[in-house]
Amino acid sequence: MTWEELEAECRQCQKCELGATRTNLVFGVGSPQAEVLFIGEGPGEQEDLRGEPFVGRSGQLLDKYLAAIHLDRRRNIYIANMVKCRPPKNRDPKPEEQDMCLNWLTAQVKLMQPKIIVCLGRIAAQRIIGKEFKVTKEHGKFYEHNGILRMGTFHPAALLRNPNQKPDALEDFLALQAKIEEICESTYS
Repeated sequence: MTWEELEAECRQCQKCELGATRTNLVFGVGSPQAEVLFIGEGPGEQEDLRGEPFVGRSGQLLDKYLAAIHLDRRRNIYIANMVKCRPPKNRDPKPEEQDMCLNWLTAQVKLMQPKIIVCLGRIAAQRIIGKEFKVTKEHGKFYEHNGILRMGTFHPAALLRNPNQKPDALEDFLALQAKIEEICESTYS
């Protein structure tokens, strides 16, 4: 299956109730050949309206962190979510919704073959890294699983609510930059 075929098939998905209430499916954005994949929890209102992840205030903050380490959502990374449709009122995606949507994310990872996955926030980190993952204690640490390094950091929306965590998040991104320089083949500078 090609990337385009996967996205077209995903756009037809109605496996859970989120499909019936979405304005737009949010498949992701970036380069499918990227060696670094960012994963959030799910689309919010702005993302649902535009069909792209992290486009509201939290996306603007994420873009600043990315730019600080020479990453760009259009050029050298890919950004996706645990679920592809907006949960009502921006609530956390339910475990069963994540279960229904996980095959799309798994297929994206299989096609991309990233070297690094960065989980943005608790929900993605607990699903991708481990059920007991605590963002406030384990952020910025790398874990290897099936040949892919995984790291969890603060969700940009959480940083907007709690700005005193922004320096910790910046340290996480600087650690990511160092890891990219160490193991990635593509040019990220």
